[in-house]
Amino acid sequence: MGKEYTLQEAISLAIKAEKDSMDFYRRAASVAKNERAQKVLELLANEEAGHLKAFFGHYKGAEFGNLTSYMNSPADTKNPTFMKLEKAIVEDMVEQRALELALIEEKECIGQYTQLAQGVVDPAVRAVFERVVKETQGHYALIESEYAHIMGMVHETDQDTYVRE
Repeated sequence: MGKEYTLQEAISLAIKAEKDSMDFYRRAASVAKNERAQKVLELLANEEAGHLKAFFGHYKGAEFGNLTSYMNSPADTKNPTFMKLEKAIVEDMVEQRALELALIEEKECIGQYTQLAQGVVDPAVRAVFERVVKETQGHYALIESEYAHIMGMVHETDQDTYVRE
């Protein structure tokens, strides 16, 4: 039996996760050299900001302050994924490593939120987790596609050219 979360606890978890993801994608985009990868990372950062705003609108706590100050607050540089990104920057492997880290993090998020949703009785709280899962699955697909492109793999838009029946 999983931990029962209140709606506010679930939203608080989502707010923190969305902020960390937004900061990660913004940082990765700011140092990406590949223009297409940079645009994908910026898109993901903006989507995370949108999710953060949506969750923030339902949050009744005060731990984050107001939305603007929280969104503009410094990134959590102690976040393990952020630290790995900084290492990739030093090693000059930003795009590839950022996308690899993003795939890992998004997949873990899908698993964690799916598991949490299964243990939640309150339908409103469950909906918060299920929404995060759905949005994260979309992010995963986008990142996976861009990773294939960066690595020179056959892109899904080229499958008709390379795949014969």
